Amino acid sequence: MDFRKKLMVRPGAKVRLSRIRADETLGFSKGAETKKLTEKAVERLDALQSLLYAENKHALLILLQGMDAAGKDGTIRHVMSGVNPQGCRVTSFKVPTPDEAEHDFLWRAHMAVPERGQIGIFNRSYYEDVLIVRVHKFAPEKVWKRRFEQINGFEELLAQNHVTILKFFLYVSADEQKKRLEARLKDPRHQWKFSPSDFAERQFWDDYMDAYEDALTKCGTEMAPWFVVPSDHRWFRNLAISSIIAQTLGDFDMHYPRPKIDLSQYKIK
Repeated sequence: MDFRKKLMVRPGAKVRLSRIRADETLGFSKGAETKKLTEKAVERLDALQSLLYAENKHALLILLQGMDAAGKDGTIRHVMSGVNPQGCRVTSFKVPTPDEAEHDFLWRAHMAVPERGQIGIFNRSYYEDVLIVRVHKFAPEKVWKRRFEQINGFEELLAQNHVTILKFFLYVSADEQKKRLEARLKDPRHQWKFSPSDFAERQFWDDYMDAYEDALTKCGTEMAPWFVVPSDHRWFRNLAISSIIAQTLGDFDMHYPRPKIDLSQYKIK
């Protein structure tokens, strides 16, 4: 299955999240067969990342957005489990530091864009500046509205300079988020992740859905597509995202570079 065609936001299309099921699985079911498909995609991703690093002609930037407990950390842990850390860097975007706040909102993102041969993963991203900034009115409407066009220009610049961008919105339902937050409270392994803000933000759920719909609609382009990934089922999320990343890397048609020296002159003794 081409998950890209199934889950990509068509450029110019108006996104209505209420029409998308967060528990959609596209006919797949949890079990050994699906697990094997995911493992195969992860293995292919690993092999292609080695090619990406060796060929050194392309860079891949992966953006992960979603509400609290949507699974951004879990996606990184499971989907990127086989990737060589030498060729991959994760950047987490939190509240801007004083230095970052003195620059335009895209400055810190541009500083973290992967160089050729590398995969970069943004755990949250510059889209927070049209999401949380909008919902909590940290900036006037006329300011954050201009940012859609600025983001599109930024992403076009990257795409024209050999940076391929994949943007994933991990779409969970409010009910599933509630279950995950409650489980986080009870599990000692995950209690450290608890933040009162996670619960406080739930009262703004509808406002965030409106903000995400605008971001997905206005910034879903041919050069930097958005994928809405139903994420109530972690196993489906991992299958879909690993497949899309592997398919995209495969399209690069990469080859290992030829040796720059005559290897026949060297004998191992």
